[in-house]
Amino acid sequence: MKSEQVGVLLANLGTPAQPNTSGVRAFLAQFLHDKRVVDLSRWLWCPLLHGIILPLRSPKVAKLYQSIWMEEGSPLMVYSKRQRDKLSARLNIPVELGMTYGEPSVEQGLKKLLDQGVTSVKILPLYPQYSGSTTGAVFDAVAKVFMNCRIVPDFNFIRDYYSHPLYIRALASSVKEYWEKHGKGDYLLCSYHGIPQRYADNGDIYPAHCEQTTRLLAKELGLDNDKIGHSYQSRFGREEWMKPYTDETLQLLPEKGIQNLDIISPAFSVDCLETLEEIAEQGKSQFLEAGGKSYQFIPCLNDSDLHIDMMQSLIEAL
Repeated sequence: MKSEQVGVLLANLGTPAQPNTSGVRAFLAQFLHDKRVVDLSRWLWCPLLHGIILPLRSPKVAKLYQSIWMEEGSPLMVYSKRQRDKLSARLNIPVELGMTYGEPSVEQGLKKLLDQGVTSVKILPLYPQYSGSTTGAVFDAVAKVFMNCRIVPDFNFIRDYYSHPLYIRALASSVKEYWEKHGKGDYLLCSYHGIPQRYADNGDIYPAHCEQTTRLLAKELGLDNDKIGHSYQSRFGREEWMKPYTDETLQLLPEKGIQNLDIISPAFSVDCLETLEEIAEQGKSQFLEAGGKSYQFIPCLNDSDLHIDMMQSLIEAL
C-alpha cells in the first residue's frame, strides 16, 4: 500500500490578471455572480450587474489597480506566491494556490496537487475570520471540484484562525515593529472588510470573529479600550453594511482628539487593492482632510516569517 502523500492548497479571493478594463471586468463578473457574495434574485441582479455596474465600475477600478500594480504583477498574487513558496520549503511538501475568482482557480490548484500524486489535501483559506461570503465560497469551490472526482481525496479544511495565538502574535509583532521604526500613534484602528448587515442578522459569525480578534490584539499589545477600535470597510451598494464604517470613523476620530492614527487591516492576509489603495491612500486623505495630523498604514502580514510560522502550525496540527 502506498504511503499517504500530503499537499496544501492555500486559498484566497483572487485578482484580475491584468490592470485594465477587460481584465477587471472579467474578474468582477465572476466575483459578483457568486450568490455567496451577492444573494439577490438573479432576475434582479444580473441585468443590473451586466447593464450598469460592470460597464461603469470596471474602468474606474482598473485605474485603481494600475496605481498599486507591482513590477511582478498584482500585489495579492505576488505575495500569495511568496507565501506558497516559503510554506512549501518549510513543510517540504507540495503547496499550490487556488483563487475563488480568477486564476489560478481552486480547480487548477487542486489539479496540480493531484497530478503530483497528492492523496491527502489540507486546505487553508487565508481568511482569519470566517464569513460565508469568503471562506464559505472557498468550500463551495472545493466541493464543486470534488463532485467530479471519481476518487475524492482525503482532505481537511481549516475554517478560521481568528483567535489562534500565533496569528495574534504575528499581528502584534507587525504593529510593534512598525512602531519601533515609525513611532506610535494615539490610536490603533483595525479596519476589517465589511459584509451586509443582513448577512450578520441571518447568522454569519464574521462580526463576532472580528471583535474577538480586536480584543485579543489589544490584550497582546497592552492597549486599553480607548487606544484601539475596529471598523468595517469596502461597503458596496445602498444596502446597510456592518458598522461602524471605516470612512466615517476616519472623519470622526480627529473630532475626538485623535490626531495621530495607526491603522491595520487584520482580515486581509496579503496586501491588495482594499488595503493599498482604499486604506493606505483613500483613508489617509479622509483622515487628514478631517483634521488629523499623521496617518500610518501598517502593512498586512504577507510573507513575513511569523505569518509562515502560523500557517505551518495550522497545517501540522491537522
